[in-house]
Amino acid sequence: MKTINSARPWMVAAGSTAAVTAVLVAGGLVIKQIAGPDLTVTTVRDGAVLGGAAARGQTLTITAGEPAKVRARLDGRPLALRVEGGRLVAGLGGLAEGRHELSVTAPGSLPLTDGTVTRNFRVDATPPGVKVDGVASGGGMAPHLRARGLRQAFSLTGEVEGAVRVTSDGRPVELDDGRFSLDYKVPPDAVRLTAYDAAGNRTDHTVPVVVPHPEMRAVHVTAMAWASQPLRDRVLQMAREGRINAVQLDVKDEDGIVGYASQVALARQVKAARPIYDARKALDQLHAMNVRVVGRIVAFRDPQLGRASWRSGKRDRLVRTSGGDAYGAHYGVQSFTNFADPEVRRYNIDLAVEAARLGFDDILYDYVRRPDGPLRSMRFPGLKGSVEDSVASFVAETRRVVRPHGAFLGASVYGIAATRPLEIGQDIAKIGRHVDYVAPMLYPSHWGTGEFGIKNPDAEPYKTVHASMLTFHKVLRGTSAQVIPWLQDFTMGHRYGNAEVKAQIDAAAKTGSPSFLLWDPSVRYHPDALPRRATGKAA
Repeated sequence: MKTINSARPWMVAAGSTAAVTAVLVAGGLVIKQIAGPDLTVTTVRDGAVLGGAAARGQTLTITAGEPAKVRARLDGRPLALRVEGGRLVAGLGGLAEGRHELSVTAPGSLPLTDGTVTRNFRVDATPPGVKVDGVASGGGMAPHLRARGLRQAFSLTGEVEGAVRVTSDGRPVELDDGRFSLDYKVPPDAVRLTAYDAAGNRTDHTVPVVVPHPEMRAVHVTAMAWASQPLRDRVLQMAREGRINAVQLDVKDEDGIVGYASQVALARQVKAARPIYDARKALDQLHAMNVRVVGRIVAFRDPQLGRASWRSGKRDRLVRTSGGDAYGAHYGVQSFTNFADPEVRRYNIDLAVEAARLGFDDILYDYVRRPDGPLRSMRFPGLKGSVEDSVASFVAETRRVVRPHGAFLGASVYGIAATRPLEIGQDIAKIGRHVDYVAPMLYPSHWGTGEFGIKNPDAEPYKTVHASMLTFHKVLRGTSAQVIPWLQDFTMGHRYGNAEVKAQIDAAAKTGSPSFLLWDPSVRYHPDALPRRATGKAA
């Protein structure tokens, strides 16, 4: 008798209830039934091939008339049987790769009527191999594929060994004698392959796709500043003279205001969308000058969303105190939203996708972190795992959806996060695996006395930026992220002018980072700190 266990197709129940013999009596053949053992065995199917996962935790279950006399062996070694619920049970232990034989023997009621059930099977715990052609490494970067541009088609080839099925992001991949090829209209953020073999072993293989970010010399511009003709004209003049080749224009600012007529439903619902500037017109004007446009999104510091959510009872959208109130500290009442909340995450990602579709060349997150302050004083409803992992997963989720629209993704981070990630929930190495560039805020005025061994970092802009840049390059080794720093063009203590701004730019370039973003909240920069360069087009 043989019965297949439908829940586990590699399992089989085998029973023996009688022995049959033939005896010659007075010239005739008489069939006699001799009592055999009452034995039912549930175990691995004869001839089965078990993968690594299936080979772990296999059990043997025996129902027998005389349990005390049953014997079981695995590869010739006796198995220790225990009684559970009236049955005999044994664990097969960690099954090594290769062939195995399992046998169970029970005595019959008469001599020579013993019954034996034998199962021969094989363990194949080796997962299939996956290789992608053209993977590059070196220069401190993780292994990666390189694409020419975000808006250009991308292809790759590779091969698998021992696989019967391959998927890419859940979609089947056609195999030709183990080889495969994939074509994309635009480069993905990463190629994700999963290969399965006949035994059920699985290999997950991910290779980042790196598109080198073009050299960028940018200035920060608020929505209100762009709407001001005098301030806008100053910025445009810097672009005409080739001093800058990029403008960072706010999409959503520290007040939670979206500076153009956004069509994102939640932005309109909480009255965050304001037609301060015409996004389409601004993009067209700057692109006509060969100027890149970086859309800055202040992610989790968002008083507009926070207050509206608190009023409407959506209070898990906010970071909470240990007593259940909205966490405020120096940010203001109901100002810091909860990065672990799915609706908050989706809101910021929807804004990022909208901006990428509009034509912003980069999406640059700011305040992609928790509030500073003692972690024990705040709660994050819905958080699973660490703060740092949740923040990193948020940027990873964003990159996957903005990359198809031709936009780079950057993350503005605190300078201290390179060495003190737990203070604000920014693990730079983890974030660096999921962005095109990290933009550390290296303002010399923000470093404390003695940082990097410098008595007054604010008065030593070159030394301060040079030392902090080296730290970020070191922390980001093994990722594919570039470093594009935020530099200071404002005075907060030591007076900053052309010389101080230029010193910071030179220091960053000395470490291998010629790109930068200048910050002045009043949007009144020092053009002479930047050299004139030839431009492709005039406005």
